[in-house]
Parts: sequence; C-alpha cells; structure tokens
Amino acid sequence: MTAGSENEQAAPSRKGGVRESLLLAGCGAVAAVLLQSFVFPLFWIPSESMENTLHVGDGVVVNKLHGAVERGDVVVFTGWDGTDTIKRVIAIGGDTVKCCDAQRRITVNGVPLDEKDYLHPDDFPSKEEFEKAVPEGRLWVMGDRRSASQDSRDHEERGGEGTIAEDEVTGRAVAVFWPLSRAAVLSTPDTFARTFTGDE
Repeated sequence: MTAGSENEQAAPSRKGGVRESLLLAGCGAVAAVLLQSFVFPLFWIPSESMENTLHVGDGVVVNKLHGAVERGDVVVFTGWDGTDTIKRVIAIGGDTVKCCDAQRRITVNGVPLDEKDYLHPDDFPSKEEFEKAVPEGRLWVMGDRRSASQDSRDHEERGGEGTIAEDEVTGRAVAVFWPLSRAAVLSTPDTFARTFTGDE
C-alpha cells in the first residue's frame, strides 16, 4: 500500500470525527436549552425586597422539579400583578402566622422564628401586625427586606387573600450564579428545621 492510499483512507475518518463532534456539541446545546427552559430556568432579581439574601441584578437558578413547597423556601411565583415574583415562604397551608409576640418576632403556630440568618440587618420582622390562618393549598410569603417588600401583608391589607396558591409557584430558587463573586447555594434557614405545632 502506498503513502497516498493511506492518506486517502485517513481523510474520511477525520471528517467523520468532526461531524460526530459537531453532532455531540449540538445535542449538548439543545439539552442545555431544554433544561434551562423546562427544569432549571433562570431568574433575575428585579428589586431590593429580598436583600441581603438576593441583590438587584443577581441571577438565580430555579428548580421547577422542586416537589412540595416548604417553610423557608425562596420561591418564584406568579405575583398578584401577574408578573414573576420572588419571596420567602413563611407559612404553608394549615399554619397560623402572626406578628408579633412580646419580643416582636413572627410566629408560626405559636413558634417564634429566629430570622437573623436571612432578615436584612437594618430591618425588623414586620412593622404591620397581622394574624392569618393560611388555607390548605396556599402559602404566606414575605420578602427578606420587609420594609421594602410588597408581599402577603400588603395584599391582605388591600382586601385581597394575601396568600398565594401552591400551583402558582414556578419553582424553588436553589442557587445564585451571577455575579460570580456572589455565587452560592440557597439553603433553608435553620429556624425552619424545627418542629412546628400541628406538623405530623
């Protein structure tokens, strides 16, 4: 066999390798787009209502396959004005949430929340007093910067339900990916790991 014939045989193999690489790259790109669209969409923080946990312009990854919503979760949902909104779940269906006890703490089923891990350091649990029995299938949500957040409290005051339906939740925010200097996993605060009255 001559050198020329060896080169002729090698050329198709190299072309096949390039096509295979391009096909794999294309499949990977399609898979990434599908994951981003249907499983892990991205959400950009529009306001200061979730500071200091989330800042204006932060990019967060949202898990749409989050399972049941739990107290302490940061969730993206269809807001009262029809736009995507992000808040923290304070109470779930069957809970009674109240502000405030003698130490000015929010309570859930009579159990006080220690909110220092996520509440804005210059803020307070709530200026407004309230007490709400959360209906089954609904959620009481609040921002981490309470004085800058329009949340369940405001809509309760305006004569609305205040709570949101569980099926209005798009997903749970699981991580900050942008900016890189603030990249972090969003975990459930320790105060919500306790047993609340009425839990099974």
